[in-house]
Amino acid sequence: MPYEKARAFSRDLGSLEAALWTVVREEGVEPTNNAAERALRPAVVWRKRCFGSQSTEGARSVERMLTVIATCKRQHRQLLTFLTEAVNAHWTGTPPPTLLQTP
Repeated sequence: MPYEKARAFSRDLGSLEAALWTVVREEGVEPTNNAAERALRPAVVWRKRCFGSQSTEGARSVERMLTVIATCKRQHRQLLTFLTEAVNAHWTGTPPPTLLQTP
């Protein structure tokens, strides 16, 4: 059948119909994934420019640093201040600063 792929696609799409209209039913849900794409862009650009990392430990370090950078940016916090506090805490054996915001 020449249209079998189209039929299968339509069947699959039909099973997701309720989710497809969430943007219309729920207040504040954006119709695009632009926010997610903008959040991931710095990591994608870094990976492309630096050719990724060569080890599991390197990948873990990069993902943690990118998380700290993005979180500080979203919280309007100074990255250098946070990193300085984290290093000082490590050197002095005191609790590190947190990225979690308290309510």
